[in-house]
Amino acid sequence: MKKLIALFMLAGFLFSPVITKAQDADESADETTEEVMDQEEEEQVVEPAPAAPAVVDDEIIDEEKGFHQIIKEKFIEGDPTFMSPVLICLILGLAVALERIITLNLSTTNTKKLLARVEEALEQGGIEAAKDVTKNTKGPVASIFTQGLMRYTEGIEMVEKSIIAYGSVEMGRLEKGLVWISLFISLAPMLGFMGTVIGMIGAFDAIEAAGDISPSLVAGGIKIALLTTVAGLIVAIILQLFYNYCVAKIDSLVNDMEDASISLVDLLVKHKLTK
Repeated sequence: MKKLIALFMLAGFLFSPVITKAQDADESADETTEEVMDQEEEEQVVEPAPAAPAVVDDEIIDEEKGFHQIIKEKFIEGDPTFMSPVLICLILGLAVALERIITLNLSTTNTKKLLARVEEALEQGGIEAAKDVTKNTKGPVASIFTQGLMRYTEGIEMVEKSIIAYGSVEMGRLEKGLVWISLFISLAPMLGFMGTVIGMIGAFDAIEAAGDISPSLVAGGIKIALLTTVAGLIVAIILQLFYNYCVAKIDSLVNDMEDASISLVDLLVKHKLTK
């Protein structure tokens, strides 16, 4: 029995280092495994990449502004007190000009076609048929023809006088409203110059109050002065273009009336001779 116990004790002493080494190896293996697992977990956790810093240019590029936005800013910078009367001149002047242009275009008549229809009516139905043609046709030329045909029974001379007199009336109707366009053409620059003078007076008052000439003091007054002047000139130029168009259109209509009136008298003389 004692020998058996001694053998067990000897075996324990012999295998104890091996067991210790095995335990140490197991512990080191466990630690290594834990380190590897920790590294894998760290690798699996991907940190978000830092955002790339935004590239900021030193120079700031302003967005392109629309034409109406620029006009609005200049209107405010020029002081609405002085710019509003100029704008009113533009609106009223354009309203009158557009009304005149529409009226003049509607008054345009194909005189050659009208003369052919009047001649055909004279040949087929006489003066009364010609009157019906002219009464049913719009325009100053047809109105003049109607007045001339109504005096046919009084002689060719009375027809000519009636055409001349009524031609003057129609010409006055065509020129109606042009005086208002001319007024606004003259008034707009005057209002602009008035804003210029008032702006300069304000600038000199600021200089006198400060007792020193500083660009910041006079810049506001000078800016108002320049903007109101420019606005008045632009309005005058725009209205002048419409005015010239209306005048040219009226001259064209008057020439057509004169030529057509002479042709009508010739037709009436021819009709009277062949009657």
